[in-house]
Amino acid sequence: MAEFLIAEAMSKQKIYLQPIAQDPILDEGGPVDGNGAEKRYVLKLRDLPKDEKPREKLVKYGPAALSIAELFAVVLNVGTRKEEVLSMSRRLLKEYGDSVVVNLKDPGKVSDTLGIPLGKACQAVACFEIGRRLFKAQDGRKPVMLRTAAQVHEYVKDMGDLPKEHLRGLYLDSHYQLIHDEVISIGSVTANIVHPREVFRPALECSASAVILAHNHPSGIATPSEADIAITKQVIEAGRIIGINLLDHVVITKKKFESVPAEY
Repeated sequence: MAEFLIAEAMSKQKIYLQPIAQDPILDEGGPVDGNGAEKRYVLKLRDLPKDEKPREKLVKYGPAALSIAELFAVVLNVGTRKEEVLSMSRRLLKEYGDSVVVNLKDPGKVSDTLGIPLGKACQAVACFEIGRRLFKAQDGRKPVMLRTAAQVHEYVKDMGDLPKEHLRGLYLDSHYQLIHDEVISIGSVTANIVHPREVFRPALECSASAVILAHNHPSGIATPSEADIAITKQVIEAGRIIGINLLDHVVITKKKFESVPAEY
């Protein structure tokens, strides 16, 4: 592929100042600079062959031919001075996961959390909201019922692959049927601090009767930490005051899950 790109560039009498990597966005391997750090050769989106650009691929081959990152790049349209649009799309999906990017609904929060301009956050939120509404209108599947930690794990097990800690709220009606699913906060690799008001704000908005919390441990250790236990107890007490029960708080890893011990 690299030889093809170079040959095409020469045939059009263009001069590329940056070496062309095997990956359209960056090359994980390569020479090192004077400080011993590995260099990354970046190929601009505008320099990609026409058939490899996301919009052109969409027009020519249809949406099925594009990766999720490429589809997301079409939505965002252009990047920023610091980051190419396709590189931005790949970073967001890699660092935060598909479900997080899709479920964030506040453009301001999306902009701050994901580090993208507010205008692009609005584009993404609007696009995914359209998808959610159409999906709900056409989805004929049975409602999701969550009554055990095992069922919670089965529903959110994709969280086990995320590189950062995410806290997710599963909001239920009086029959324990899922009526709303929201990413409440995104933390670092090892920590996620949350206030009870952030947990119950969505519950009040969707008139939920109960809440289940789930968060992942990127370390792979499912055992709840002291901080997990302390936060869970705070949320339980806050829920009792406003009349919305916290039913469970489940820790998720790639292979295991465990409920935070508390008097629910």
